[in-house]
Amino acid sequence: MTRPRILVADPLAEDGLARLRQVAEVEVRTKQPEADLVAAIPDFDALVVRSETQVTAAVIDAGRRLRVVGRAGVGVDNIDVQAATRRGILVVNAPRGNIIAAAEHSIGLLFAVARNIPQADASVHRGEWQRSRYVGVEIRGKTLGIVGLGNIGSEVAKRAQGLEMDVIAFDPAVPPERAEQFNVELVSLDDLLRRADFISVHAPLVEATRNLIGGAQLKLAKPTARLVNAARGGIVDEAALHAALRDGGLAAAASDVFAEEPLGQSPLLELPNFIATPHIAASTVESQTSVAFDVAEEVIAVLNGELPRYAVNAPALPPEEMAFLRPFAELTERLASLHLQLRGGRVSGLELEYAGEVAEHDGNLLTAAAIRGLLAPFTEDRINSVNARLVAAGRGLRLVERRTPQSAGYPSVVTLRIDGWELAGTVLLGEPRVTQIGGFRVDLVPDGRFLVSRHSDRPGVVGRFGTILGENDINIASMQVGRDAPRGEAMMILAVDDAVGQPVLDQLRQVPGMSDLRYVELKSDG
Repeated sequence: MTRPRILVADPLAEDGLARLRQVAEVEVRTKQPEADLVAAIPDFDALVVRSETQVTAAVIDAGRRLRVVGRAGVGVDNIDVQAATRRGILVVNAPRGNIIAAAEHSIGLLFAVARNIPQADASVHRGEWQRSRYVGVEIRGKTLGIVGLGNIGSEVAKRAQGLEMDVIAFDPAVPPERAEQFNVELVSLDDLLRRADFISVHAPLVEATRNLIGGAQLKLAKPTARLVNAARGGIVDEAALHAALRDGGLAAAASDVFAEEPLGQSPLLELPNFIATPHIAASTVESQTSVAFDVAEEVIAVLNGELPRYAVNAPALPPEEMAFLRPFAELTERLASLHLQLRGGRVSGLELEYAGEVAEHDGNLLTAAAIRGLLAPFTEDRINSVNARLVAAGRGLRLVERRTPQSAGYPSVVTLRIDGWELAGTVLLGEPRVTQIGGFRVDLVPDGRFLVSRHSDRPGVVGRFGTILGENDINIASMQVGRDAPRGEAMMILAVDDAVGQPVLDQLRQVPGMSDLRYVELKSDG
């Protein structure tokens, strides 16, 4: 089997590279302009970046083989996630690996703005000894306002409380119960700015947070307040920050991140009460190793056909949830494929019903699998849990999902109703089983080659089938026959070991009493 190819476009710690090389051919090409990346990406199955490389829509659209983009770090604002979603490309990150490093750097900047540490150091290096010029303030007993109480913000909160600070936070996505776990009071952004002695920013850069702290907000702050941003450039309006620092609206500020990086010539650098570091909050030996290895694991999971833990544009499921749902996803995809091969024609509506234990789980993976089973033969788009609903909507497929707590006969049942025709199945001992086709009860493992007939329930039909297949050296592996009534209509499912060509199908269709015959192939991904 050909090994997948991975392009690493930014520097990555050796631990991560070594892990990737265990499963793929890896090329490292750093500092590529967009045009070079667009030219290179068609030959790769995965792309791994940090914060430097911009993964634009042009890059994503050029990635004909691209299945996953991995970001070695938390933020993905340098990746066009919407374009990736549209193309069915997973975007993964490594949100846990640099949490402590970023939190510690924020605390370091907190001390720096409180005690003028960089300015005093530079003064001593110039041969000066100006103790009175660098009088600072203590942080003990002060109020720290955290903007964004996520993974990093909550770690900063814990450390600040250890330093005997009072902590308040603004984060509209965090429930009060979570804030209470960290002994943090949730407040509005305006209230935080009015009350805080120190402000630390830990929000992601999205459209709702761009310039979240601008001129109007900074005017609410105490003139003695100090602001730290080690999250993302663009959250704090740099022009407004410059004006506040210059005119006495803020006592000091420090930033590790900027709207444009490298920073270059910025008026902020001319201010004595502004401290800058070059986006190094995550730059510790430990965190670089951790995020590199974590993102490698995420990328490998996708290439192996698994859902990763930290997918940005797909539901992230814990391993035990994935273990339960994976055979049901296989079942729903094969039920949908079975419908196409038995019924054919254009599908206008899909209704999915999850009954029993499976109804208690996240059904997105199963719904995506059913959509893939129905639409994959008719589109060049890669269909997965990232873009399945978008593809379905784009093709006018009406989608209905239902959940019922009780299931008949089995602990869990998945039913597909497609334009008035019904199929159902379950999972037994980890194996998908089809339990209903149309109005007939069956017990079918949906893997292999099958002949599915509809015929009159009369003597001789089954025997004639066997004779024709034997004459053509086609071996029957198993057989099921069901009927709606004696001498009524019957369904027969023959599992065969060999492919059945058109001449044999033509012979079988001439058997007296035969009303419909379909040849079906259901293959596992492996």
